[in-house]
Amino acid sequence: MKKPLTPQQALARLQDLCSRSEQCSADLAKKMHGWGISSGNIEKILALLVRDRFVDDNRFAAAFACDKYRFAGWGKIKIARQLASKNIDRTIISAALHEIDDEEYSAIALRALKAKTRSIKEGNTYEGRTKLFRFGVTRGYETSLISDIIKNGNVWD
Repeated sequence: MKKPLTPQQALARLQDLCSRSEQCSADLAKKMHGWGISSGNIEKILALLVRDRFVDDNRFAAAFACDKYRFAGWGKIKIARQLASKNIDRTIISAALHEIDDEEYSAIALRALKAKTRSIKEGNTYEGRTKLFRFGVTRGYETSLISDIIKNGNVWD
């Protein structure tokens, strides 16, 4: 078994990690717990990281939302659920989702649904549209957005 880290070693590791990528406080606390850091020290280390601006859950949520909708093609619902699973506050999640450009978001949703139509053998039939709708829901897009895209018909071009 590995020797537990000291609070100073944990702080140095987390500062290095946070300087390379955005992290949320819940993930860092989980990491420290795995390293054998006591609860009291976890809180102190997190307070230091927040004070020195290594960790900012607002910044993390905004970056996470932007990355997931642009690069992974996730919808707002899926992004919100993932942020909530990381114990990010609802107001922070709302602010992060509000920063998403609606036109770009709709275009990405259209592109994802259009790409999926190539693998749907049934084509523009009830079964095909149902499969496409389910795909959009699993990607985390709003049902109203998916319906609008499918109804407009340009997804099957």
